[in-house]
Amino acid sequence: MVNQQKNKTDLHHVVIIGGGFGGLYAAQKLAKAPVKVTLIDKRNFHVFQPLLYQVATGGLSPADISSPLRALLSRNKNTEVLMGEVSVIDPKKQIVKLRYREIKYDSLIVATGVTHQYFGNDWEEKAPGLKTIENALEIRQRVFIAFESAEKEPNPERRKDWLTFVLVGGGPAGVELAGSLAELAHGTLKEDFRNIDTSQAKIVLLQSPQYILPAYPSHLSVKAQKSLERLGVTVKTGARVTDIRGQLVTYRQGETIDQIRTRTVLWTAGMKASAMANVLANYAEAQLDKAGRVIVESNFNLSKYPNIFVIGDLAHYSDGEGGTLPGVAPVAMQEGEYVARFIRNTLQNRPLSPFKYTDWGNLAVIGKHQAVVDMGWLKLSGFFAWFVWLFIHVFYLLEFDNKLIVMIQWAWSYFTDSKGARLITTPGKNPEIKLEDDNETIVYQKEAVQHVEVN
Repeated sequence: MVNQQKNKTDLHHVVIIGGGFGGLYAAQKLAKAPVKVTLIDKRNFHVFQPLLYQVATGGLSPADISSPLRALLSRNKNTEVLMGEVSVIDPKKQIVKLRYREIKYDSLIVATGVTHQYFGNDWEEKAPGLKTIENALEIRQRVFIAFESAEKEPNPERRKDWLTFVLVGGGPAGVELAGSLAELAHGTLKEDFRNIDTSQAKIVLLQSPQYILPAYPSHLSVKAQKSLERLGVTVKTGARVTDIRGQLVTYRQGETIDQIRTRTVLWTAGMKASAMANVLANYAEAQLDKAGRVIVESNFNLSKYPNIFVIGDLAHYSDGEGGTLPGVAPVAMQEGEYVARFIRNTLQNRPLSPFKYTDWGNLAVIGKHQAVVDMGWLKLSGFFAWFVWLFIHVFYLLEFDNKLIVMIQWAWSYFTDSKGARLITTPGKNPEIKLEDDNETIVYQKEAVQHVEVN
């Protein structure tokens, strides 16, 4: 499936698109292989996505969970890193096209991940998701602007709107973000303001399925919900958002339609494949599933172009039991390493056993001392699960200085309830943050929540 190298001066060229877990682990595994590697990414850094929610709530700074790609791969003498965006793939000429240049490949690995899914609705501006550093900073800005605006708002109804936070989606990201917001409002900030009581902030988590953390056993999901509720989070399951407009979030729960007044809506409900899936479909005749992911063969290659591999969240890969492998970091890591071994072994005419995913389990943190862990043979909740979560997340951070900084930050936060990265930032030299509503059109009624029964 992979072209053989002709001689020592004509190395097999592996091009990797995407510097996330899949692409990075593939590049690292090819460090000593007899190949040339080019890794291309729109950004010059790798981000540890499982901790983005802590950046969004001021617990960590972006640099604490990010590492420059060039630094991570600096010891790979066969690897170059390019900051750029691939717009065209020509599988017949074996070329990828960037804005200012073309790069020829022998093997191509595509690992560009996923982005937010709003299910056909135009809600991205109203309800930012949480997949990138930029997303996390946008959420952090909106969260802290909400508290600042409430502090200076004389109208009690408007103040209540500013202190209401609605999160859509009860997967791991939604649960972790909701728990962190609750700790922020009910603990960290409660002594910082003079005109508002931040512990009165209302945090609502809307989840369409009947359980939060639906990938976990139901008893762990129930424990996670109870932990969130102890933190002060209102959890509404079986609640599907139908509209986000102005200061109103409309959702349907059973036969009832309700509305919540809020100034801050955060989205963690759905994901869809990145735009690179459509590029592969258009140029390489890749088949896509309903979520837009690329359907791959047993070695993660495309059926019509076996030297093009798709891994990570972008790939639809059968788990052998009628489902697909989940879009989580350990899956992408193992897939990246496997494809790297496959390319290396093929060049050396050595067989490779079929890919088999080793499932180390799922983890989600709810707050201080509270987490849930599902490792199949071991299911935990509470303090010990929280300790396991801490250890594993520090372990997977890629650079030693990041591990050290995060451990120090967490220890300080544990003993002081402090979050030191509570900054409101906007791009530009002289950012202007508008807190007032110059053209307020909402008429405030006595009740902030409207309740409608559906016939």
